[in-house]
Amino acid sequence: MSNYDKMITRQRQWMFYLLAVLVLCAGFLPYPRVFFGLILGSIISLYNLWLLQSKTAKLGETVAAGGKARGGLGTFTRMAAAVLGVLIAMRFEEHFHVMAVIIGILSSYFVIALDIIVYQLSLRNQEED
Repeated sequence: MSNYDKMITRQRQWMFYLLAVLVLCAGFLPYPRVFFGLILGSIISLYNLWLLQSKTAKLGETVAAGGKARGGLGTFTRMAAAVLGVLIAMRFEEHFHVMAVIIGILSSYFVIALDIIVYQLSLRNQEED
């Protein structure tokens, strides 16, 4: 398995762990509306992460095979998914906190940054051994 495939797997695992924690928080803490918003935003963020990773892999394979890079990385689709999430939150405002949805949509970027930090620290520890 290549480093890129391992990175994809780690980032998706982090996102699933985050979603599990948010579901537990929504069930046990007294702010379910906020956590439902975070869950909705994080699900959209997971979809966007998956879409970006799959488009990047296809683009990399095309370029590595000597082909011409055609198409984009799905920016419009990812933006449309984010707008759809915010519209859902605004339509069902009694169930979802709008700002929490927006913060949830950004969660994949926090996961990517956290993954990079943890990976770099693990590389540094392996070099010291």
